[in-house]
Amino acid sequence: MIAFQQVKKSFSVNGKRLPILDVPQWTVAAGEQIALIGPSGSGKSTLLHLMSGVIPVDSGAISVAGHAIHQYSEAQRDRYRAQVVGYIFQDFHLISSLTARQNVELVLPASWGKKQRREEVDRWFAAVGLQDRQGHVPGQLSRGQQQRVAMIRALIGNAPLILADEPTGSLDFATAHEVMALLLSLCEQEQRTLVTVTHDLQLAELYPKTVHIRELNDLARSSDDPAPSASKGEKVG
Repeated sequence: MIAFQQVKKSFSVNGKRLPILDVPQWTVAAGEQIALIGPSGSGKSTLLHLMSGVIPVDSGAISVAGHAIHQYSEAQRDRYRAQVVGYIFQDFHLISSLTARQNVELVLPASWGKKQRREEVDRWFAAVGLQDRQGHVPGQLSRGQQQRVAMIRALIGNAPLILADEPTGSLDFATAHEVMALLLSLCEQEQRTLVTVTHDLQLAELYPKTVHIRELNDLARSSDDPAPSASKGEKVG
């Protein structure tokens, strides 16, 4: 599903290049659910942005669902992202003047007919338990409910890859646990690949696999403090 080969990324800071990522190799199988952890500034969000095609690599190769996105122009990456990636953000990015249903309808594929649009929107609002909130604007919803709407928006278009960047970072722990468990359940049911950045190690434990960014990133890796990935039930050091 996802393959990184010799991927490097840096940013310009005060006229100098600051290396952020150096990933020799990383693969993610279709349908995997991975929690990506690590300290702030270690490149976790940058890794998501590379996978989504928001930013290009400096060098190396990234393949996602058969797309060699390292070879794509910006316009090609935009089309790839619309077809392949569903993105969930910490701050929801819902349009405040539109209802929950209208926020979702904005992203529906143009090829869908009226009947399919109605049925799919109804199905997804039922799946997240918001059947009776479709006519509410974001300001009338709790933060947890707003994130559920954002989840629908990411999942409804059948994108095979779901990327979540601190999706529960602005929620209290009980709501965060509920929302994260729901996201995992939906991705498993729909057979979507899910990569989630989180700072919360308790929430990361919900995932079948946890990966520390320093395991992937040669710039952050410490030779005397390795951090192997953890399967369910194991801890990451």
